[in-house]
Amino acid sequence: MRGWSADRVAEAAGARLVTPAARTGAEGPARAVIDSRHAGPGDLFVGLPGERVDGGRFATDVLAAGAWGALVGEDWIPAEAPADGVILVAPDPLAALQRLATAWRRELGAAGCRVIGITGSTGKTSTKDLTAAMVDQQRRVVATPLNLNTEIGLPLTVLGAPSGTEVLVLEMAMRGAGQIAELAHIAEPDVGVIVNVGPVHLELLGTIEAIAATKSELLEGLRPGGTAVVPADEPLLTTHLAALPEGVSTVTFGARGDVRDLPDGLEIGFESAHMCQNALAALAAARAVGVEPTGRLDVALSELRGQRRELAGDIVVIDDCYNANPMSMRAALDDLAASSSGRRVAVLGDMLELGPDEVRFHEEIGGHARAAGVDLLVTVGPLAAAMGPAFGGEVVAVDAAGEVVDALAPRLNAGDTVLVKASRGVGLEVVAQGLAG
Repeated sequence: MRGWSADRVAEAAGARLVTPAARTGAEGPARAVIDSRHAGPGDLFVGLPGERVDGGRFATDVLAAGAWGALVGEDWIPAEAPADGVILVAPDPLAALQRLATAWRRELGAAGCRVIGITGSTGKTSTKDLTAAMVDQQRRVVATPLNLNTEIGLPLTVLGAPSGTEVLVLEMAMRGAGQIAELAHIAEPDVGVIVNVGPVHLELLGTIEAIAATKSELLEGLRPGGTAVVPADEPLLTTHLAALPEGVSTVTFGARGDVRDLPDGLEIGFESAHMCQNALAALAAARAVGVEPTGRLDVALSELRGQRRELAGDIVVIDDCYNANPMSMRAALDDLAASSSGRRVAVLGDMLELGPDEVRFHEEIGGHARAAGVDLLVTVGPLAAAMGPAFGGEVVAVDAAGEVVDALAPRLNAGDTVLVKASRGVGLEVVAQGLAG
């Protein structure tokens, strides 16, 4: 937005400009932020109402600190206009932020930028990271950082893309029906990737069919001439693929898909089956925007998504505790089985939001841990405790994440590989930190 005037920013956001006339022609902001602590020169601070505090109350402070401007609700117009800084006012600052992001996406698109949207029940962050790494070989890329994959985070990512960005790779998360559609409406993707469909958020959506329908909202939001990238032979998507918008093509990936193998010469640095599957999805997306990646990829996975940490005593911790569901738990256990030569230890916590069958899902993971050759299972939380009987081997059960290190450390041996995984609410990130000492 740097090349836009304040007038144009206001018009794009559907906001009212209340800045003195002398500031209306000011060069536009470089990005938008919602945390007043991070609002510096060149930034547009968006004061969003929260459960406890309305961000608009900090508008005067950020302007005094040198921010480019503030977008706030009607109740937070400063009593005295600042000498510097732009003030934009809208009844709904979040809706204004989203409109502004769409306008900027179109500005980038007019210069040739393509947008890739990625969703899935599991693996969407890794697929985003792989896609960005592949496309980055030949295009200027901006990808979703951290977990900015919501109705707030996605527009912030778009608005942080500078002029000249050639590909935007946007992760799209959801917790209920209509949320992916909302993100697609903001981003207007050219390519939509569904990594997979699995039993996630069943507590909210009720059935696996409803989950598939929600993920398919991404495909329904594709621009004319777009590309839908989906797993091959996924029956849950059949009816949704039949209803794709006119002009949208489909590319499948997987053992029986259009994209079945990584080409000779392309190395991703991962050997697990689920990462290879994610790489096929990423390859299909890269090709959809005209990129054929080669060589060895330098892929920096997002934090807490399977990083391998080497500890003293030849102990390896697989830190995969950002989130968990039955599909990702199985994949992580399979990776543990395939990538460890010593004793296998699994620290597995509650998988949340699984609905009325939550106990059965946890029992099944216990059985899968046994089949994967896990030698020691540490369960964390009341739901995870149901894994123990089905596992049938050596089990240590604790109630909370803070108890794991004391219970596990005396049982570890040189050469052990420790998988740490649970839903985000369990807080297992303290385990890898604690074991590292």
